[in-house]
Amino acid sequence: MPKKPFKRKIKKKIKRTRKGIKNWIIYISLLLFFALIRKLNRTSAIRLMQFSGNIAYVLVAGERKKTIRHLSMALGDEKSLKEIKGIARKVFIHFGIAAVDMIRLPIYIKKDILDRLVFSEGFHHLENALSKGKGVIVLTGHFGNWEIGGAWLAQKGVPFKVVGTPLYDPRLDEILVNGRNRAGYKNIARSTGTREIIRSLKNNSALALLVDLDTKVEGVFVNFFNKPAHTATGPVILSQKYSSPIVPVFIRLCDDLTYCVSFEKEIDLVNTGCEKDDLIANTQKLSDIYEKVIRQYPEQWIWMHERWKKQPSATLN
Repeated sequence: MPKKPFKRKIKKKIKRTRKGIKNWIIYISLLLFFALIRKLNRTSAIRLMQFSGNIAYVLVAGERKKTIRHLSMALGDEKSLKEIKGIARKVFIHFGIAAVDMIRLPIYIKKDILDRLVFSEGFHHLENALSKGKGVIVLTGHFGNWEIGGAWLAQKGVPFKVVGTPLYDPRLDEILVNGRNRAGYKNIARSTGTREIIRSLKNNSALALLVDLDTKVEGVFVNFFNKPAHTATGPVILSQKYSSPIVPVFIRLCDDLTYCVSFEKEIDLVNTGCEKDDLIANTQKLSDIYEKVIRQYPEQWIWMHERWKKQPSATLN
């Protein structure tokens, strides 16, 4: 009888060992990859990653199929399958280019050349919101090149912090967090940073919340590309509780391979006195804003993500 539990323990141990080896291989490979990208000049690195993006589109079948499926769900009524496949390929190429600049960011900061790469539209919207002294909730998403955007804001003297979910591998998470700290802005872990989030708003910091993914956080179902999507309510709740304005900020890659950080005016939240209805209406407002940006530049959003994975129950429907 004791043999079965013993076998299960052995299998679990083998599985953990394999996972550990796999994570080590990924970690070492990424370090070597980072070193290569930083060794090359930007033009050569981008050409390499454009080529790699095309190769990845062909070879990484699972992510390609998810990307095409999700694009079809969102844009299938507007675009042909050929157009959707073209956008899907561009998604892979775009994030190859974005990876180059994320990895080379320490070089740009050290050489003080980030301003040659990034320009802005509507920066006064953020300045006006900060002048209220209540902190600012920066509404953004996994679009364009969000790490470059955060670094640019910090270089402009904006007290900037970003709330993020820790990565699955602590070593990779350390690389990400240290990179953000060196770029001049602070990372707040989503799972443990509640007090730091509140303190940041009270200290009149700009706090970035990326709410365009289906994650394990408190949320409601609102429409995203005409389909119900579970969407985080954190930005709306924080704004209502601490009177912190919400300012949409998105950074997009331009045709000339520079970046534009676009700031929109503060969002006017609905306040009818019905807390539940207001929460849904305001969360829908936020969703509509980043949907509009994604519609304009669909190749710059992470369509591999299963945005509609969580769905309301039949009872709720």
